[in-house]
Amino acid sequence: MPNVLVIVAVAAAGLAVVFLAAAMLAVRRKKPFGVAASLTLWLLLSAVAALMATISVATQGYRALTREELAATVVVRPTGPRQFTALVTFPDGRDTMFVLRGEQVYVDAHILKWKPIANILGLHTAYELDRIGGRYLELEDERDSVRTIFSLSSPKRVDMFTLRRRWAALASLLDAEYGSGTFVMADRPDSLEVLVSTSGLLIRRVGQ
Repeated sequence: MPNVLVIVAVAAAGLAVVFLAAAMLAVRRKKPFGVAASLTLWLLLSAVAALMATISVATQGYRALTREELAATVVVRPTGPRQFTALVTFPDGRDTMFVLRGEQVYVDAHILKWKPIANILGLHTAYELDRIGGRYLELEDERDSVRTIFSLSSPKRVDMFTLRRRWAALASLLDAEYGSGTFVMADRPDSLEVLVSTSGLLIRRVGQ
């Protein structure tokens, strides 16, 4: 996905350099119209290059989604009253263990849905798991008991989910950016599949 954006960014940057050189040449030849036109195109192409480069960096860590697919496998094991471990294994083989409190395991994700014009650049619906936590059945316990929640996302310098909230201009490319969460009982040893589809996140027991 980012490769197409990089190509567009490099091409726009290259053309921007050409028009900047043309503007400098027009200045030497004392052609005001040529200077104005070249500088306008230079600014436009520089902006396009910067935008494509930013999107490319900001979507690192997100996985393209075209169907329902496995985002992670979670193996839960109760270790005490309203306490359990959750071993999260990602499709690439990475795994992480968490100690959680509550009766349920909760997982959420960021989902990015792009408009058709962005699809031309190779951008399609993408997702990234964000958090895992323990969830209590009773609201009073959520308020008063120990809460446990951890990050599942990888650290990044720029995140498209954050940029979309800050930059209204991205609305022309990004159709929707939203969070989706799901939870299930974790009161017995179990193996769970965290699945993501274009409609959101869900959990199924392995083999179900």
